[in-house]
Amino acid sequence: MAEEVTYASAGVDTAEGARAVDAIKPLVRATYRPEVIGDIGGFGGLFSIAAAKDMEDPILVSGTDGVGTKLKLAQAAGVHTTVGVDLVAMCVNDILATGAEPLFFLDYLAIGRLTSEAAEAIVAGIAEGCKLAGCALIGGEMAEHPGVMDPDDYDLSGFCVGLVDRPRMLDPQTVREGDVLIGLPSSGIHSNGYSLVRKVAFEGKEMQELAQPREWLDGSSILEALLQPTRIYVRPVLDVLRALPGAVHALAHITGGGITENLNRALPDSLDAQVDLGSWPELPIIRFICDAANLSQPEALKTFNMGIGMVLLVAADQADAVCAHLKDAGEDAYVIGRTVAGSGQVVYR
Repeated sequence: MAEEVTYASAGVDTAEGARAVDAIKPLVRATYRPEVIGDIGGFGGLFSIAAAKDMEDPILVSGTDGVGTKLKLAQAAGVHTTVGVDLVAMCVNDILATGAEPLFFLDYLAIGRLTSEAAEAIVAGIAEGCKLAGCALIGGEMAEHPGVMDPDDYDLSGFCVGLVDRPRMLDPQTVREGDVLIGLPSSGIHSNGYSLVRKVAFEGKEMQELAQPREWLDGSSILEALLQPTRIYVRPVLDVLRALPGAVHALAHITGGGITENLNRALPDSLDAQVDLGSWPELPIIRFICDAANLSQPEALKTFNMGIGMVLLVAADQADAVCAHLKDAGEDAYVIGRTVAGSGQVVYR
């Protein structure tokens, strides 16, 4: 008789998948908001939007993203609990740019060989990111891909939905000449430019060398600095938007393309953003990578965040109040420039 070929013998262990689901249940439940209906394990995540009934014109805002090749560093280092924070950050910071509050999040994990331990570590990071953003992790998918991915390889993507009342929605068309640019610091390289980072700082290097503490990184290692998770700006920014309505005209999340190719997305066609170089602290890890790559300043500014992860475009007469509010909340805030007449570009001085 022919030998039976089961799903498990083909490389997919459904029993381990069930163990993984059991392992992540408490992590997922810890992110729940009162609007979550039901529990993990259903065919769809349920979330009440009853709060929208009090809005004049409720708008749902959605965003999706991944972590990119930063995952290769995490996999090589065996550190899997931080990239989930990156995943959430890349999505929630994007929808925050409209003024939306993130409500719920879903994730997709594709992995060569699923183990409950690996899944738990990765989802722990996603859950931590959701708690930092105040959104609920209401669903996801763990897909085992034997024969398609190496056993220890995995990829992540995420999707989030937020809510904003149209009268309070941020719009680049409301930006005015003379608006002040207020930059919020990044935690490091965040989740963009890692193909370049790996080429100049990782390939051909011994892990032991990358893991050595460095004085110029305040005792952290290069590896720790490169894996520092992306900052989530939801709480401080929403707090400002609620406390000082109308003060912030637009937001720019500084991701792939750096300041040059993201700040312009928050501008009308008639204005430029004039950025004052040197008006915020330089991060040693970003300078290290730029020097290792021999990047020119213009190239660096359109590749990395250069130490600024989010920019608020603020009415000039409200800039001091916004900075004071942020600083009272423990948030560093730097005036990095202003808007001037132009054609929708970012210019530097």
